[in-house]
Amino acid sequence: MIKNMGMADRAVRAIIAIMVGILYFTNQITGTAAIILGIFAIIFLLTSCVGSCPLYIPFKMSTTGKKTE
Repeated sequence: MIKNMGMADRAVRAIIAIMVGILYFTNQITGTAAIILGIFAIIFLLTSCVGSCPLYIPFKMSTTGKKTE
């Protein structure tokens, strides 16, 4: 897989995922909102660990600072 996420993008996604986790475990978010945000948090963590965002590929986006072809 092509790495198309820069360090800042990966860090922001990881921080957002951690914040959602904290909100969930402190019961600040519950129900449907907790499920939806939890799914997004898992996706954010996975993409930040891998360094590639599948949604960037069709739009030929990259936050690495390098050109992707």
